[in-house]
Amino acid sequence: MTTHGRTALRIPRTALAVTGAAAALALLAACGSGSDAGAAPPGGGPAGSPSSAAGATGIATQDVVSAIATDPALKAELPPQIRSRGSLILGTSRSVGTSFLPHTGVDPQGRTVGLDIDLRNAVAKVLGVSWDVQYGTFPTIIPGVQNGKYDVGQANFGATRAREEVVDFATYLNDGQSFLGAEDIAPDSVTTLTGLCGFNVATSPGSTFQQILTDGAGKCAAAGKKPYKVQYFADTAPIILGLGNGKVDIEFGPTLSLKYDALHVPRTKYLGQITSTPVGFVTAKGSPIAKALSDAVNRLIADGDYARIFAKWGVPGTGVTSSVVNPPTTF
Repeated sequence: MTTHGRTALRIPRTALAVTGAAAALALLAACGSGSDAGAAPPGGGPAGSPSSAAGATGIATQDVVSAIATDPALKAELPPQIRSRGSLILGTSRSVGTSFLPHTGVDPQGRTVGLDIDLRNAVAKVLGVSWDVQYGTFPTIIPGVQNGKYDVGQANFGATRAREEVVDFATYLNDGQSFLGAEDIAPDSVTTLTGLCGFNVATSPGSTFQQILTDGAGKCAAAGKKPYKVQYFADTAPIILGLGNGKVDIEFGPTLSLKYDALHVPRTKYLGQITSTPVGFVTAKGSPIAKALSDAVNRLIADGDYARIFAKWGVPGTGVTSSVVNPPTTF
């Protein structure tokens, strides 16, 4: 266990292990079929009041998509074969329980729900098409878009220089890279990589988080501090367990998800953000689909539907003011 100068923490940490294990098991127990059944069913309170709109599981349930109308002019921007087929083939990663909310999760009925789901279903409504959802893994989706297996990729992909060299992005939100820690182990604030020095850090493989940690591995030595140690997990449930049993001190992950987890996972706390990254739908390089997706997002913004979706999931202020194709990147 990494104490980083703290003492007498074993008893609280043991208590956290029990609580964290229960929380992780609850997340896994919520796993369903992973089928994409579209928007969540109507119910609950008004948009902008996620707590009153959530069911017994704490998942927001109000319908913010079904009333959205198709824009014929934007539908005409899609390639003829897409309009004829009536669907876009979407490559995405399968949701597991509720561990990646507010982005995606599976409700007790086995339906895929979340902010990303509502956004993509709203975009499909504007464009007058449906999604043909096909599942891959995070590292295989962009190659699948490149080789034509998928028309569009979506898995909270942050726009980077390297990615924009091989695919196009149509932005739909701003996420970032943030830190979540065990309440009685981690410091109160981490906003730089040197704040991780001496800690056991967990993140997902094949991600921008791995890239940032790898690129910054020498910063601790340069500051005269012990290096951080990195563990990689494809699912967040083991990370939550690790935060409880002392094998993980800090999680490095998406800002929206970690802020959400800090509110819903007992005895954890949000520590801060290191960078902000535009996130978007991924399309083949030069595909007209990117502009159609971007224009659809902008229509949702103009009509107020976009703000209602973000309010439903309790993350206002994290959206974009306008969607663009291939935004400027910071790394």
